[in-house]
Amino acid sequence: MVKSTVRFPETVMDHVEEMVEEGSFSSKSEFQRFAVEYVLSEVTDYDPEIVGFEEMCAETLSDGPVIPEAEPTSEAVHGFVDVAARVRQLAIRGNVAAATEYVDTHYPPTDPRSILLEDLLTRYRDTGEDS
Repeated sequence: MVKSTVRFPETVMDHVEEMVEEGSFSSKSEFQRFAVEYVLSEVTDYDPEIVGFEEMCAETLSDGPVIPEAEPTSEAVHGFVDVAARVRQLAIRGNVAAATEYVDTHYPPTDPRSILLEDLLTRYRDTGEDS
């Protein structure tokens, strides 16, 4: 296996730890592997390799869709523009870590807005500018 480091907001990890304590997953690592495989299975023709994937889906996702569908409102769009402006401001000033944390505190990792902002931040990460 390849090792990868992923940053999650503290509130997300608190919820993951609750699921581990409840026995839904044997460890945080198992949850993270499942989450990645699940997202891949939903967005591409990827076939998950994790043992017991179908059972985990049935037990974990029995409450309905994970990502709620919502109609964008002008308030939501305006809120996104405000977040994007702050992220850009932090990144331009060389504080990519703070910009990343700002994205993490406003949107879950699977939210398209988060994915877009993270993609935009790669420009600043690639330059090595970070304080």
